[in-house]
Amino acid sequence: MAAEVLARRMQHMQALILNRPHALNALNLNMIGIMEPKLRVYEGSDVTKTILLTAVEGSRAFCAGGDIKALLNVKTSKPEDVATAVKFMQHEYQLNHLIGTLSKPFIAVLNGITMGGGAGLSVHAPFRIATEKTIFSMPETAIGLFPDVGGSFFLPRLDGELGTFLGLTGHRLFGQEVWMAGIATHFVPSDRLPMLLDRLANLDTSDLDVVDSAINEFVADSPTVEGWSNWSLGKVAESINRCFSHRTIEAIISSLENEGTVWSSETLQTLKKMSPTSLKVTLEQLRRGRQEDFATCFRMEYRMVQESLQSKDFLEGVTAALVEKRVPMWNPDWAHMNELTPSDVEARFFTRREKLTGNLSLIVPRLEFANDRSYFEYPHKTLSGLPTDRDVLGMLKKFGGNSERVMEFFDRNWGAYATGLVGKENRSSRLPATSFLGDGSGRSRPGLTEKVLSILARNRDVKL
Repeated sequence: MAAEVLARRMQHMQALILNRPHALNALNLNMIGIMEPKLRVYEGSDVTKTILLTAVEGSRAFCAGGDIKALLNVKTSKPEDVATAVKFMQHEYQLNHLIGTLSKPFIAVLNGITMGGGAGLSVHAPFRIATEKTIFSMPETAIGLFPDVGGSFFLPRLDGELGTFLGLTGHRLFGQEVWMAGIATHFVPSDRLPMLLDRLANLDTSDLDVVDSAINEFVADSPTVEGWSNWSLGKVAESINRCFSHRTIEAIISSLENEGTVWSSETLQTLKKMSPTSLKVTLEQLRRGRQEDFATCFRMEYRMVQESLQSKDFLEGVTAALVEKRVPMWNPDWAHMNELTPSDVEARFFTRREKLTGNLSLIVPRLEFANDRSYFEYPHKTLSGLPTDRDVLGMLKKFGGNSERVMEFFDRNWGAYATGLVGKENRSSRLPATSFLGDGSGRSRPGLTEKVLSILARNRDVKL
């Protein structure tokens, strides 16, 4: 029987290939156990210059999520079964953290369905390549869970309230949309992937600038300014920001009802299929994650998942969606969601336990990582990503509303890896909280000009 993760050397690049196509490459503990030690070896190898993660040829999915059905034994409430379920999450989060803190360039090719656990294998990497076959979603609230695998960190750092919208609704993004949303760093047509991988394999360097430039040789043309304004979520960006900026689910629902558009009506219908408990927990998670460093977000999620895996809604959601194929019956349901108060959410999911007892007595009490690196903002954001609306509006305020100076600033200053953002987790209070926007190379990148101009156009009347 073939290994569930294949390891292949491609000249100077080491490739890990997900090999469970019959299960849409759903992540299991065995796959994690193969990848994590290999990544440690590759990071310390002088021979390996770059690391690639992709799916076996012919797969419909990069990774469609974690193998959630395997966790249903938690319903016995036996400490050993609960420990087994939590152990999967523990090792998954440790792998996600490692990917996000590797010193070697890590390239994830999302050439297919990428959901849940698949996001955790990719979104924290400096290079994330989407193709026209990519379908991205964080669908956890539909099964009584929350967008974990570091969702606490990456979702709040997308444009405006886009991450809140994606985390609560499980909305699907397709192809180039995955790049435009900021989840992928590059959009490459799938027929160019063989040439791209050959190019990367020939790079005898771990220089992130060189890797980024090599990938940019194969990207598709960027949309125009109008295209950035009118893509599926770009044209409702103001509505997303307006409706999803609130501190409670009840306020978000009320805002959507007042919006009175086709989009808001469809979004309401979607939200009301989700677990009310999951929605409340997720909103609190994302608001907290916006203020936390990378490592702390995973520790927070590890605390949250201990409760979530034993909750009635998780067992009901997974059974309904993946086993019995029916509509779930949430507890509390939508008619009684007010019974779950903010203090209840905090006590159950976010309050630190002094001692693990009962069902949790056998789990590892603290999430430990392969290294002590952390940051409050992705250090590769200003190298391989595009500015967010917060970045652009911050510069607009700095330059007194002068759009030309803002565009000139990004043209001249974007494009550097921000080494100074990375530090030790136990000294996170000393880490910079925001990106250094003025240290770039002045080398433009696909989509930079068009995205910045579209944000400026959308915010002409913003009071600074």
